[in-house]
Amino acid sequence: MSKKKKHNSSINQVLTQMVLDIFEQNGNTPLNYKQISSKLNVRDPDARGVILDILKDEAFKGVMKEVTPGKFQLLELKTFVEGKVDLTNDGSAFIVTDDPAENDIYVAPRKLRNALNGDRVKVYVYAKSKGKRQEGEVVEILQRNKMEFTGLVKLSEHYAFFIPDDRKMMHDIFIPLADLNGAKNGIKAVAEITDWPAGAKNPVGRVKHVLGQQGENDTEMNAILAEYGFPLSFPAEVERESEEIPAEISAEEIAKRRDFRDTLTMTIDPYDAKDFDDAISYKKLDNGNYEVGVHIADVAHYIIPDSALDREAYERGTSVYLVDRVIPMLPERLSNGLCSLRPKEDKLCFAAVFELDEKANIINEWFGKTVIHSDRRFTYEEVQDVIETQQGDYTEEILQLNALAYKLRERKFKAGAISFETTEVKFKLDETGKPIGVYVKERKDAHKLIEDFMLLANRKVAEFVSKMGKGKHKYTFVYRAHDSPKPDALANFAQFAARFGYKINTKSDKEIAKSLNYLMEDVEGKKEQNVLTHLAIRSMAKAIYTTKTSSHYGLAFDHYTHFTSPIRRYPDVMVHRLLFHYLNGGQSANADHYEELCKHSSAMEKKAADAERASVKYKQAEYLKDQVGNIFTGIISGVTEWGMYVEIIDNKCEGMIRLRDITDDFYTLDEKNYAIIGQRKKKIYQLGDEVQIRVKNVDLTKKQIDFSLVQND
Repeated sequence: MSKKKKHNSSINQVLTQMVLDIFEQNGNTPLNYKQISSKLNVRDPDARGVILDILKDEAFKGVMKEVTPGKFQLLELKTFVEGKVDLTNDGSAFIVTDDPAENDIYVAPRKLRNALNGDRVKVYVYAKSKGKRQEGEVVEILQRNKMEFTGLVKLSEHYAFFIPDDRKMMHDIFIPLADLNGAKNGIKAVAEITDWPAGAKNPVGRVKHVLGQQGENDTEMNAILAEYGFPLSFPAEVERESEEIPAEISAEEIAKRRDFRDTLTMTIDPYDAKDFDDAISYKKLDNGNYEVGVHIADVAHYIIPDSALDREAYERGTSVYLVDRVIPMLPERLSNGLCSLRPKEDKLCFAAVFELDEKANIINEWFGKTVIHSDRRFTYEEVQDVIETQQGDYTEEILQLNALAYKLRERKFKAGAISFETTEVKFKLDETGKPIGVYVKERKDAHKLIEDFMLLANRKVAEFVSKMGKGKHKYTFVYRAHDSPKPDALANFAQFAARFGYKINTKSDKEIAKSLNYLMEDVEGKKEQNVLTHLAIRSMAKAIYTTKTSSHYGLAFDHYTHFTSPIRRYPDVMVHRLLFHYLNGGQSANADHYEELCKHSSAMEKKAADAERASVKYKQAEYLKDQVGNIFTGIISGVTEWGMYVEIIDNKCEGMIRLRDITDDFYTLDEKNYAIIGQRKKKIYQLGDEVQIRVKNVDLTKKQIDFSLVQND
């Protein structure tokens, strides 16, 4: 050890890596210091002595062992693994491998080799030292996560730089003046990386789209879409294909379908809905039972597999609902025209039709293509008014549908479904898109009526296909799966809920669901509702699309799918195609192919949800920008090692109080108890606590709101 100290540490580090490489290159054959010196062409006695010291030192650290006197061998070979880059704030990264049992691999900034956040990379993993974290270096970038970024153009006389909005994009992009595409200094734009020369600190790129002036509503909303990879318009080929689809429904096509045009049919949607993809038909039968049809726009009839329309819908995966706009999965001619179940028009549908008795038991079911003629377009508010006043159009029919929906709902909760009633915040916007007010969207019986019949259709379609074939010969289908909660996450939530006097029974899935439902009922309207609901949801697994016949824990359904929204969800298009194929005697589809489609759909659904949240955060920041200095009452909604999040009770806007700004003590995070604790005075701020806050600062670019504690001002 003494000799090693005499040598420069950085040279030792390089030499150590060279020694370890020799073992790798020789299949980890036991070697002594002379053999290694020979392979490294080291003849100097002092240098050979350093190699011997390195071998002893690495054996002491547990990297290798002395298998026979003087001969050493690595305990663990360096290996190559693949994974995804998760960048940290200091520019280093952790590589998340595909194997959930494997620990993440740390990569220092200088060893990232221009890999960016989210990239899929190949990593050279070093032999692990005892007690140290696994480390490695990127040797190859296998797939870029994204090459396009939103940000600001900064111009000088001879060159331009593009500063990305993405905080995990650590490099500005150099833009040659010839590639500005008309962008001016300070303009917001989308830039694309075109090259990253070896040894260059910054990538080279070009401006792809000019978005507009920073802070303008359209600019910022389009920037959010671009940031999450959603296109701002449809390709010309896709628009052309949609325009070429005939609007007329032929007599030949109607003859292939069950005709519901003389059966009472209605749509029930939000007042500002632009497309109507589901309708309910209702008929009282002679035997006293009720025939209820759930008719869904037959999007798959119009979209030919592997057409430009189909490829575009698949890539998008879903419609995106920002605060002030909808970015549809399909061009307007389809989403608002041909496939929209507008009143007083013949429309093509795919339906699940049920005969129900007075207790909402299913006596018969039928699945197939239909043609409908909607008699009335209702808003939720209109139907709610009929339910409450028992007056208005189709009162008898609506009240009976509501009574049946109640029974379906009751049975669902009795089976163990969980009722998560989250508070949905909506903004009142002026003509420029600026938020001038905030209100909470209420879910009443009219919303639940539609939801219960949609759930029925989704569940029964999934059950119908799941019974086709047995074991390995089960038919391939697209399911919506939701796993049961992780025990640790649920235990932590139960411990926290107990603080508010709520008991969560974790003995069985059914008991968990029952106690969660009691909690959701008790907490409704109370200040802690949002915090507890969001925390409960976070303790649950995430729902995904898959071909595996998994159950849906949250709904307590053994089988569940998405059949009811093909205008806005690509998985529903897949479900329609597969169901129609099987109804016509087709063989089981390729499971591997559909599983890949499911993975993409799940990923796009997450991106859309992230984009929607980003638009809400932007509008919250914009709403509070004119209220800097104002005082509000809030609820602590989250705690981290750098601060605590607070949600204002009145307007549901959320911001952060940074720990460095709480000056009466030194506070640290108590993760287990969802709290931060003062080290000297032991003052505790815990999730769910009510606090008085002042709006300290608003950064629209970062969609960031900073609060300060009033008692700390």
